Amino acid sequence: MATHLDIHQDPSGTVGIGQGPQVLSTSNQLDVIMGPLLNYRRTSNQQTGQPIWHGSVLVVTTPGQQTPQLVLSPAGPVDANVGNARFSVDSKIFGGEKLYEDPKRAFWRFLIDAPMQQFESRWSYDLQGLVYIDHQKTEKPQTFAVPSVAQSMRIMFHSCNGFSVGTDVDAWSGPALWHDVLRMHEQRPFHVMIGGGDQIYNDGVRVDGPLKPWTEIHSPHKRREYPFGQQMRDECDEYYFNNYVRWYGTKPFSTANGQIPQVNIWDDHDIIDGFGSYTDHFMQCPVFRGIGGVAHKYYLLFQHHLAPPKSTFTTDAPKTTNVSEQGHGTTPADPVQVKNSFVMMDDVGDPSYIIGQKPGPYVEECSRSIYTQLGARIAFAGIDARTERTRHQINYPETYKMLFDRLDKEFTANPDLKHLILLLGVPIAYPRLIWLENILQSPIIAPIRFLNKRFGWAGDFFNKFDGKVDLLDDLDDHYTSRAHKTERRELVQMLQNFSKKFSARITILGGDVHLAAIGRFYSNPKLQIPAEQDWRYIPNIVSSAITNKPPPQAVANLLARRNKIHHLDHDTDETLLEIFDRDPGLPGGVNATNGTNTTDNITGDGKDGKIVSKTSAANHATMPSRNYAIICESHPTSAPPAASTLSPPSISSAAPGNAPSILTNGDAASAISNPPGIKDNMRHPIHVGEQGAGTQHPAANGIQPTGLCGPYGLDVTLRVEISNKDAQGRTDGYGFSIPALHVSEALRDQGTRW
Repeated sequence: MATHLDIHQDPSGTVGIGQGPQVLSTSNQLDVIMGPLLNYRRTSNQQTGQPIWHGSVLVVTTPGQQTPQLVLSPAGPVDANVGNARFSVDSKIFGGEKLYEDPKRAFWRFLIDAPMQQFESRWSYDLQGLVYIDHQKTEKPQTFAVPSVAQSMRIMFHSCNGFSVGTDVDAWSGPALWHDVLRMHEQRPFHVMIGGGDQIYNDGVRVDGPLKPWTEIHSPHKRREYPFGQQMRDECDEYYFNNYVRWYGTKPFSTANGQIPQVNIWDDHDIIDGFGSYTDHFMQCPVFRGIGGVAHKYYLLFQHHLAPPKSTFTTDAPKTTNVSEQGHGTTPADPVQVKNSFVMMDDVGDPSYIIGQKPGPYVEECSRSIYTQLGARIAFAGIDARTERTRHQINYPETYKMLFDRLDKEFTANPDLKHLILLLGVPIAYPRLIWLENILQSPIIAPIRFLNKRFGWAGDFFNKFDGKVDLLDDLDDHYTSRAHKTERRELVQMLQNFSKKFSARITILGGDVHLAAIGRFYSNPKLQIPAEQDWRYIPNIVSSAITNKPPPQAVANLLARRNKIHHLDHDTDETLLEIFDRDPGLPGGVNATNGTNTTDNITGDGKDGKIVSKTSAANHATMPSRNYAIICESHPTSAPPAASTLSPPSISSAAPGNAPSILTNGDAASAISNPPGIKDNMRHPIHVGEQGAGTQHPAANGIQPTGLCGPYGLDVTLRVEISNKDAQGRTDGYGFSIPALHVSEALRDQGTRW
């Protein structure tokens, strides 16, 4: 039973539970195991015209360090041609806060802030006395970019940043696409890096980690009853920590971590494959509850720079995991877990967090969704879709209410916000797979399951946890799953109401599925609403995976064949945009990041070194190749550009689909597309920004603003890997643009039947 533990003040001034390992370094150097990791949190003071950028830096050190310091300094304008670029501040020193310490490691956080300038600026941060334990690593100040007062942020979005168990990592050149991210960052720096989930793959804990003996138990009943005692918890704790240190310290990913501020939401692989989507009686077993707690601890530390709970679940001390509405334990900490340790108390986190009202069913902590502003005109919201997840729900109804209450408050207070980027982790505008669910749950699977149970036949077809078809947990994760149909529809309708109320365009980000695609919701063509005035037009950028291997070509082609026109409700249709005019690296484009023809200097996937096709000739909707996305405003400043400064968009005469009205006199700000006709193919472009979508679109290079879709439109680039044998991770670009939204008063009351 838990007993009272003393509250202790660390020499850094941090108040916490426990006295730590009671060692103290007498050296002036800072012995670093891993880091720095840079996070973005929010802006403040936005309404005064002098906004302040807020972020944090995390390093993991050996225990007993003296309180470290970080020096933040102006490092000049991003554009070297900016004249008279005087910063409003000089260098500033920030002290570290100790989040957690045990006999092997300590986590130090620096909360930093920088006033945004009238020009896009670079900032340098230097950890005083930093020396890496691994002497092969070099110590140097890091830099990052902050947008100007008038700019919205340039966004990089990724997901599935790791390898599934059993993948030949060498065959896939490791995390090669991060080389491409850094090349793009060098040309035009990213201001923020959004992680859509699976930033790390912890599935190996059941293959070569402490859960291996438990996984190999054949009886589902014995696995459900298996205790998660303190010894197993300690072993899992060590496994998750070491896996984070290994992966977050791997170049080139580690280089990006220190230069591009991160904002992250987690998914199942950050815990273990399928977590939350197995049957309830199995998810309630001690081992799942235990690893949920351990994974949550290191998710908070590494990905959010937050102090962890005082204790996590063990069957030895089951009463230490009662949680309050703030997500922290209401009973004393387990003295065994905090022995020789220090855990910061009452970490207030940040105003950007939206904390759930009650703990999740399996991770016994409250969900942690995010709202923050990405520069002048873009808002961001990320829904924690894992903490509250079960097989039959993704989030609690009250969590959605809290999110929309926050959005309503923020957009009411700030009329300059023109766009909401919503991170869901899993795609929501995506082909239906209910037919596949029916097959995998049908009686025809029973004989195969029997052969698997008796003889191990088709072992990879069934998961090691509950003996069901392995693919089912992935299908149950999808919003398009039968179990989530109502929740999905209600969420989209709430987004439509919000979009119409504030004339704010919504774009959804999703990952998880290991291929690239662009889904869209839009008004039924019979309503005759141009996309620029259509609050139901909500693109879903599906970018996945940046590191994990893609599904086979046959799976991508099957999904493309299932790309039907679906009806969400009476007034809303949905389908994927056919954006992939050709496969990456094949003749026909010069958007590869080697700056020449896409096939130059790149070893292909084929046996003869040539680039091979990744999809069938008929598939223009799904791309089974590693990728990430770039999102930025079509114009770099808030003022609408003069018509004379813009060129008409480059529209490919060969592009299929509808013919939006072409801009006249280059006046992108006033362009309104022709409403789509009832007989038009809605898989093809339906507005000016989609016309010519693909490698020939002006947004495909990911560098230059297109000027399309009005001053508040967005350019989107999918950077798709050409060859997994290319260690430099070079990519080809596919682009389209998203129009700003102006809801016509004449249309506000039109089409509201659900």
